Amino acid sequence: MTIAARTAALEALPLDQLRRRTSTKWRSYPEDVLPLFVAEMDFPLADAITARLHEAVELGDTGYTPPDPGLRDAFVVFAQRRFGWSVQPARVRSTCDVMMGVVEILRAVLTPGDRVIVAPPVYPPFFDCVEEAGGVVERVPLLDVDGSWVLDLEGIERALEGGARAVLLCNPHNPTGTVHSRAVLARLAELAAAHGAVVVSDEIHAPLVQPGVDYTPFLAASPLAEEVGYTVTSASKAYNLAGLKCAVMVTASEQTAAVVRALPPEVEWRTGLFGALAAVAAWDPASDSWLDALLVALDENRRLLGRLLAEHIPEARYRLPDAGYLAWVDLRDLGWGDDPAGRILREARVALNRGPTFGAEGNGHVRINLGCAPEVLTEAVLRIAALVQR
Repeated sequence: MTIAARTAALEALPLDQLRRRTSTKWRSYPEDVLPLFVAEMDFPLADAITARLHEAVELGDTGYTPPDPGLRDAFVVFAQRRFGWSVQPARVRSTCDVMMGVVEILRAVLTPGDRVIVAPPVYPPFFDCVEEAGGVVERVPLLDVDGSWVLDLEGIERALEGGARAVLLCNPHNPTGTVHSRAVLARLAELAAAHGAVVVSDEIHAPLVQPGVDYTPFLAASPLAEEVGYTVTSASKAYNLAGLKCAVMVTASEQTAAVVRALPPEVEWRTGLFGALAAVAAWDPASDSWLDALLVALDENRRLLGRLLAEHIPEARYRLPDAGYLAWVDLRDLGWGDDPAGRILREARVALNRGPTFGAEGNGHVRINLGCAPEVLTEAVLRIAALVQR
């Protein structure tokens, strides 16, 4: 039986309650703007997370994060239960957030000036974190093949042959919601191994893969992937915990584990205590029913967006994402230029992510946050459609 068949959809909180929040999503724009940009969701927290944080506040448990707050064992059990992925607890180390983990790993494996492959359109901080680590971005864009986004393995091979030393992977991919196949990931590992390169995989969206979609953690793709790969992930995206600051770095070989162990102690000290407590609660089986209900809600919204666009903005091109709550929408046929989100914000009062920030391949595109009530998503599309009708 599928999750959708046995689980009711999680319901978003009402707008008047959401507007009391003080996070980026709710403090970046005036109240007449519908915020469907930054990756924050409008759903209540899982009960187990709320209870654990309440307990910590009541105890005044707001001190330093201990060396082992339970993250390793919690993640190991979660990875096995949700992904069928066997992880050794000793090869899990925490840090502040996913991008910090990426930067520190890249800094450890690169020589300043080394090139790092990214696959745009891609999460904008990828470009910045490569530079922060001392690397140089080498762009090998995704390919559009038979209506699907895929890694350009031939292009990656050429870049590696030309001296690139690392691949910064997004698995599942942000903003397209693409889940890379095991075969593609295994081939990527082969290419990296053949050229003495590494793969650093951001897998923060993994818990949000839709039922029925085959998801493979990079480190589980093949024995070679274990040798060349590093995974950085967090509970923050799936459970709406970004402000609490906690991520884990995962390895699968002694050589890569030694690199992570050798990172400065401060990398681990930056882990937030509340982030660690919340992540342990999120990865506990008690939170599985919440996650299942969230996936149903996101499935309904990704399909709703398709229907709304087809009816009201047929010029828009949109593909159902395999994972996550971020929709990548091509608006080039509207003739609104490289940055349609700018006009949409000014005239429709809907805040979307600007496509060009994901790389030149994002020109004419927008990223829409689906982690909201269906009524909010509907209102946003209708506001944009009114611009088209003008």
